[in-house]
Amino acid sequence: MGISLGNSMLGIQVSNSVIDYALSLGADFAELFVEQNHVNTISTLSSEVQAVRSGIDFGIGIRLVYRYKVLYGYTNQIEENELKRIVKELATKDRRDPSTQKTNFDYRKIMEAHPAKKTLSKDACIESKIAFLLAADQSARATSNIISQTSGSCMQREQQIEIFNSEGLHTDDTRHYTRASLTAYASDGIEQATGSSNDGGLRGWEIKDEIDAEKTGNEAARQALVNLSAKACPSGRMPVVLGNGFGGVIFHEACGHLLETTAVAKKASVFHDQMGEMIANPVVNAVDDGTLTNEWGSINIDDEGLTTKKTQLIKDGKLTSFLADRLGSAQTGFECTGSGRRQSYRFAPASRMRNTFIEPGETDLHEMISTIDKGIYASHMGGGSVQPGTGEFNFSVQEGYYVENGQIQYPVKAATLISTGPAVLKEISMVGKDFELACGMCGSISGAVPTTVGQPSLKVDDILVGGNA
Repeated sequence: MGISLGNSMLGIQVSNSVIDYALSLGADFAELFVEQNHVNTISTLSSEVQAVRSGIDFGIGIRLVYRYKVLYGYTNQIEENELKRIVKELATKDRRDPSTQKTNFDYRKIMEAHPAKKTLSKDACIESKIAFLLAADQSARATSNIISQTSGSCMQREQQIEIFNSEGLHTDDTRHYTRASLTAYASDGIEQATGSSNDGGLRGWEIKDEIDAEKTGNEAARQALVNLSAKACPSGRMPVVLGNGFGGVIFHEACGHLLETTAVAKKASVFHDQMGEMIANPVVNAVDDGTLTNEWGSINIDDEGLTTKKTQLIKDGKLTSFLADRLGSAQTGFECTGSGRRQSYRFAPASRMRNTFIEPGETDLHEMISTIDKGIYASHMGGGSVQPGTGEFNFSVQEGYYVENGQIQYPVKAATLISTGPAVLKEISMVGKDFELACGMCGSISGAVPTTVGQPSLKVDDILVGGNA
């Protein structure tokens, strides 16, 4: 431990002076979040490269806290006078006599739990990424002559952060994100349907050895062809089996956000006073885990410099924890979980999810489907909308099937699932063995951050299905 004399992006002396100045204006807590973000994105349309874009962004976020009031500003400049000017403007209405003493910086070196080899700062690997996307396109087109078009994307990002605060914390970290995707379009001359496949992780371009281009193209095309042949979906209340992987988006959106102290502290969550109570069927166990090696939503430290951890949210149906950042912990009394996250230096941190999923159970997918008299198998979920606070949701089914007498009958289109997060948790009666994770971007009060959703297949006994049959 001790003061770092290494490659600080801002510098110990300037950081020390700015935080001292913030405390002299009466702030209870002051923080500097320094970030350099390097991004490379390649996009293709069918068999041609559409764009290759690269960029570097640098900035510093300044956060002052007066009790529970957060004041935030940011700049692209590193001059001490500019940083102090922002501090002075932020504190204009709240300044008071000093009440907090600064602790000297104690540099904390982070142990890298998510190694990356082919990083963006070493080599953008542009030719290799183009070859991957074009191979995925070729694979999709080879499946059928009615695959009319594809669009592909490969994004690689290298984010360097450095954090200083008035409690003496000084730490830094570098994060490497890579994600590749392909969308296929099928057309029979009258109708058009789409399918997609994507994968990513907290790693470099070596991920290409795990995400096969042929498999990516085949899956996107398969889904598009299924959706093109789909019939209208029946509507009404019925049992639904939710597919694994991205099916976890419903738990993430309709339940996970309600467990963040960002909502709990304001009593804007229906779960704010239900700690220790049964909020789900006893077969449900849910986790938010930032430590999973190289997963898309993982982090070594959160954006407040706290070590991330595994957080058991629901155990045997009982609510066991919330996700708390520093401010949320102070407001609610719940322990910090290393969940303070932000899109960039332009945002103050808030409690956010990382890798959030329902844990696997003991049931086979076939067994779940065999218990349905009339219902839906939603093998792949799409996007939707959620009402904050209540968890009321409306999600589209990206790939679904009508089930009758325990057998899959035919694919359906234009299906939607309508309910609330709290209601769905209690209607889950069977949890599968086929656990998978899927990556996505989650938008909230502190911007868009990489998050992973996941689950095994689940049977929901009763849910409202919207359809046009």
